[in-house]
Amino acid sequence: MLEAGQKITGIIDLNKPHFNELDLSQGPYRKLAEGSNMSIESFGSLQTSNEGSVAMSTDQSSIASNESHTRILNHPGLRRRANDNNLTAHSVNNRRGRVSHALSDDALARALMDLNSPTWGLANFDEWTLDLRKLNMGEPFAQGAFGKLYRGTYIGEDVAIKILERPENDPEKAQVMEQQFQQEVMMLATLKHPNIVRFIGACRKPFVWCIVTEYAKGGSVRNFLSRRQGRAIPLRLAVKQALDVARGMAYVHGLNYIHRDLKSDNLLINSDKTIKIADFGVARIEVQTEGMTPETGTYRWMAPEMIQHRPYTQKVDVYSFGIVLWELITGMLPFQNMTAVQAAFAVVNKGVRPPIPSDCLPVLADIMTRCWDPNPEVRPPFTEVVRMLEYAEAEVLTTVRKARFRCCIARPMTLD
Repeated sequence: MLEAGQKITGIIDLNKPHFNELDLSQGPYRKLAEGSNMSIESFGSLQTSNEGSVAMSTDQSSIASNESHTRILNHPGLRRRANDNNLTAHSVNNRRGRVSHALSDDALARALMDLNSPTWGLANFDEWTLDLRKLNMGEPFAQGAFGKLYRGTYIGEDVAIKILERPENDPEKAQVMEQQFQQEVMMLATLKHPNIVRFIGACRKPFVWCIVTEYAKGGSVRNFLSRRQGRAIPLRLAVKQALDVARGMAYVHGLNYIHRDLKSDNLLINSDKTIKIADFGVARIEVQTEGMTPETGTYRWMAPEMIQHRPYTQKVDVYSFGIVLWELITGMLPFQNMTAVQAAFAVVNKGVRPPIPSDCLPVLADIMTRCWDPNPEVRPPFTEVVRMLEYAEAEVLTTVRKARFRCCIARPMTLD
């Protein structure tokens, strides 16, 4: 247990002002209408931590109100004008079938849907510029420090709408966020794979940036596992979903990209139970590893070299995948009895990893331990991980077809 004021050797300086933005053990977004102790949902990606789905930085405040908590709320350009219908977003049916109205009090939605303000192109990706006349805004379902995630429709299709606020009084931060926005658009427009969330479009406005992706009705893997309260999913499905992630990541790495924040919050469940990888907002091209911002990702899933600010490669994603595979097999949150900082300390200084169930199939145990090896060179590439999981899938189908891990840290495997 860390004492107050105690420093962690070799880990991020806890006295840096950005530290609280990094402790994302609850995920990037807070799920709306559940008070300050809730979790989230993953963007395009939709849900995070024990309750929800999306992806950005965490806001510690309660966000049950429909009123925006952003700094642009009272900006003169966003104050509602009498009889200005352009500032009121359209209503759509929410997940429970009810119609959600009155987004006109939401500053971010108003900033985006204000047809009196210009919409700018996307530098080299103009064909992906959204036609806001065809976008219908629904209610926000998650919020971060710099934006919100909404459900809506675009040309009749259910979509996730990510709106980021442009920092009004911080030109330097605005420039960094602009670069990250452009990079995320570039990556999403480039990535085309059945296990990658599908990009629909984006746009830039004077006060906000917007990215729209397909909406995954099943929410995030983290949210789904949380609802099961520690009961793991059927082993065959766990391996199948792990394969979805590995195949998607093999494709991403094949294009020389690094995700850098691979975790169950950023894995979305499609209606057919397939997995789609989401949230490429912190991804980078591998050749840009030199000088990369190390304060990225989430400690429970983060490779030790990234925690320690050492040079890193695509193998940081392989490490994170090993943690995700453990989650799928056990149904539990990694290092659930530790804070995120304690988990980082244990991983780096004590070589701690999540406990592998005693009855775990040897092939799966081998994949996990190889993926989260402290030496990045020992970790297998995703192409090899795919082959190992395909072997594991065949073994599950032939020898334990109906096996199911309950809460298998201590319990024997049962057949049903």
